[in-house]
Amino acid sequence: MTEAEAIQRFVALDQLGVCVAAFITRIAGIDVTNNKEETLRRLESAHRAARNDLGVGDWPLVTAEQVHGNRVAVIDALPARDKHLSGYDGFITNQRRIALGIYVADCCAVYIVDPKIRAAALLHSGKKGTKSQIAAKAIEAMRNNFGSNPSDLVVQLSPCIRPPHYEIDFAAHIREQCRAAGVNQINDCGICTACDLNSYYSYRAEKGKTGRMLALLGLL
Repeated sequence: MTEAEAIQRFVALDQLGVCVAAFITRIAGIDVTNNKEETLRRLESAHRAARNDLGVGDWPLVTAEQVHGNRVAVIDALPARDKHLSGYDGFITNQRRIALGIYVADCCAVYIVDPKIRAAALLHSGKKGTKSQIAAKAIEAMRNNFGSNPSDLVVQLSPCIRPPHYEIDFAAHIREQCRAAGVNQINDCGICTACDLNSYYSYRAEKGKTGRMLALLGLL
């Protein structure tokens, strides 16, 4: 897939009219069989081109270390340049024109948007992050920091690995956490990354020698 072909959108988020949300899938022609750092370096130009196609190429990109935990950073000021946050697996923000970025290759990227007060969260939730309730913690953080009402939130789950290719259906657990937190509008694309290696990277199916998809979310 070219950069343009690799941009996956979500109708439930696009129709809100308050954000840019996308999932950058597998990029054809790039060797991703090296270590994670080298792989991300090789994918960087394609991911940047996709950001430009989405109209957010000049927005600062905020990424997280992604340590499979449940710490969620609060971005309450516009960074002057791209920023990488150590020790976090997600972010919440009410700032416009910031591109939040999460890299995944089987784990789920969880998009949360409050269209009423214009706030958003983007999370990395795999087996461990889901078990430690990162989605619930982000929803509570949005309530505490921005005054979000969970009933106003719109949640979207990205492609991720699912049974029978993985022993745990953590997407189902994420949906349950969101419902328990008071969210009514929960959307799941239902796509398994390990089922379509032409379109997606899968850490498990490719035995660790693979690339990373980039989830992007930003408020307009």
